[in-house]
Amino acid sequence: MKNTKLYFLAVLFLFFQSHVFGQENENLFAGIEIGSKGIKMTVLDVYNIKKGGFNIKSYWTENVGIAKGISIDGNLLPEDIEKAANVVAENYKKIKTEVKIADENIFIVGSSGVAMAKNTQVLADKIKQLTSKSLEFIDAQTEGKMLLKGCIPPIDYKDSMVLDIGGGNTKGGYVDVFNTETFVFFPLSLNYGTITLTEAVNKKTRNDEIGEFNIKSFGFLPMLREQVNAMYNSKPVALDKQKVYMSGGAVWAFYTLLNGPTKEQFNEFKLEDVINYDAMVKNNFKRFEDLAKTDKEIDKVLKTYSQKYLISASNLLLVTLEAIPNINEKKLYFAKEGQIAWLVSYIADRSKKVKKVW
Repeated sequence: MKNTKLYFLAVLFLFFQSHVFGQENENLFAGIEIGSKGIKMTVLDVYNIKKGGFNIKSYWTENVGIAKGISIDGNLLPEDIEKAANVVAENYKKIKTEVKIADENIFIVGSSGVAMAKNTQVLADKIKQLTSKSLEFIDAQTEGKMLLKGCIPPIDYKDSMVLDIGGGNTKGGYVDVFNTETFVFFPLSLNYGTITLTEAVNKKTRNDEIGEFNIKSFGFLPMLREQVNAMYNSKPVALDKQKVYMSGGAVWAFYTLLNGPTKEQFNEFKLEDVINYDAMVKNNFKRFEDLAKTDKEIDKVLKTYSQKYLISASNLLLVTLEAIPNINEKKLYFAKEGQIAWLVSYIADRSKKVKKVW
């Protein structure tokens, strides 16, 4: 009788485990983002999207650069499309079978930097073939809005702007709050990012030496300043905002190399920090290479970005901040979770409890 009871309890436990623990969790969402410099996978457990209530269950990246060809002839290279699509398919399968997320809760997007290519439909068709999922490309305006909704605490909307320095471009924006129900978004964008600027400079160099790259990068600064000024002049209210939230790989690299990794979602820094970092990246890079031998986080940055990429990233960060009047009186933040802002925004847009930003 005792053995029969134990057997019954064991069967009951297995039944419960397979029907509860093996079931898909409706609060779990996943996103796969094809960015200019890599493919990012995020799994979120959302318990209160209205109040920003979510936990990052897991986050991982595959360093698959896809935007290099854009600077060459405006197209994604066929070999890059093939590799990116296969990486997306492998991770999509992993998210469905191992993490057990419902298919309708999995989103696949291409960043605005990748969307600049002329042959994005080839990539979309390949991913559709491999996953049966549609690939949505996010334009710079939509991505800026998603960044704001996913990066900036709602209480700070009125006084803030957000800028993200990606691989293909730089984008962001701000909202004007007309009343408690109306949030109108105004986008900011610049057609240069870490990779596209690096490739543009490479075209002007005579050799592969870092000194030559530094010289040609310096020659690009007047053009960059002109374009950044034009960006701000198109939406001058942005310059009045008292808080500037920065995200993107360029800012992550800057903050990590200068201060080490952070667990905080928002991390304050000063323009002076960027100026000091810029000098080190261009003139004392060996310091970072030496630190990388014993510091795994610095090693991770250097495995993600070469010195040339970091120089371009630093130039973009410096120029976008220097153009803001009274910058030393403003609050500057590195938004650590900027890479998942689009997914938080996707989920929020599907929630009837969250006020919309138009």
